Amino acid sequence: MQIVKFVGFVLERKTIIISATSDLVTDQRVHRTAITFTKQSHRVILVGRKLHGSLSMSSRRYRTYRFKLWFETGFLFYATYNIRLFFYLLTRRVDMLFANDLDTLLPNYLVSVIKRVPLVYDSHEYFTGVPELEHNSVARRFWTLLEKVIFPRLDYIITVNDSIAAIYEKKYGKEVHVIRNIPEMPLYQPGRVRKRIRKELDISDDTGLIILQGAGINVDRGAEEAVLAMHHLPDARLLIIGGGDVFPRLRELVESEDLDDRVIIRDKMRFDELIQFTMASDIGLTLDKPTNLNYKYSLPNKLFDYIHARIPVLASPVEEVRKIIMSYDIGALIDNYDPPHIASMIKRMLSDPAQTERWKANLEKAAHVLNWSAEEKKLLTILHEVV
Repeated sequence: MQIVKFVGFVLERKTIIISATSDLVTDQRVHRTAITFTKQSHRVILVGRKLHGSLSMSSRRYRTYRFKLWFETGFLFYATYNIRLFFYLLTRRVDMLFANDLDTLLPNYLVSVIKRVPLVYDSHEYFTGVPELEHNSVARRFWTLLEKVIFPRLDYIITVNDSIAAIYEKKYGKEVHVIRNIPEMPLYQPGRVRKRIRKELDISDDTGLIILQGAGINVDRGAEEAVLAMHHLPDARLLIIGGGDVFPRLRELVESEDLDDRVIIRDKMRFDELIQFTMASDIGLTLDKPTNLNYKYSLPNKLFDYIHARIPVLASPVEEVRKIIMSYDIGALIDNYDPPHIASMIKRMLSDPAQTERWKANLEKAAHVLNWSAEEKKLLTILHEVV
């Protein structure tokens, strides 16, 4: 038996399997979770899937395994993924299971019962309120039923913000721990990075660069309106980096609206590369619409990336985002989603250097408060209780 010593107590080294339906490459939350457990000298295996267009996995301090599936979307994907995950977990030695989101919960729960090992559930969003289920009553009923059956039986539950935690606690009467999706603070190199990135993008240093980033730029996240706003911003450029359901539509929109000279679209990239493009920008956008409960109470990863890149934020006033923007005074909020209004707000932000300097000073303070070290402590408290 291998033993790991900590200050004040001794902890046996455990095998922890973390599962997610992402391709793992750009999923920073599961990566940070795996690193946190690895630093405690546990054996960590991170399980996901490999998509047709997935980037290769870089070397990591823990083991990774990605399923190659015939189906990448829809019912058949979820069915094949859950079956593969169930048998994978069942045939491995494991001391703790860590399920990310409702679409991995069923096989994790079943194996936790069969093997009598503890299960931690991390809900990255209000899953049954996502827009993809809004017009799919069959899928919505299935996931809602699954949640109702398993959620009350869980002992360790995590989510990403206070609003979603409050919904779950009211709905099921269970304690839900909040661990926000805040990254570790990257090395801040604005001068050198800005010059190199802008040369790569072929734009001058004095051109206003607005960034919208995210692996899940989907419907109702304001991306189309951001593109159309560029009609009113001839001296600025919009940089969109990531992926999601509306990405094909965005490319078509840029072409049909003849905005190729004002909008730059890049596919998703690793975080260490993405953050450099963010640091080279002047404004970060997060424009989720409160059209469903998931977006209404969202707290996007990109918000904290913008803070760590020290760029002011233009955001929609969804509750959790508004609280961060107003509490730290690090940007502005839109009143509506009309492209001319979004453009006017961007223009106002770009043309007020005194306000920008105040925001940057506040961003510096916020970056030192809003970082993973504080969230990691809460995760470790749960880990030590479980194992």
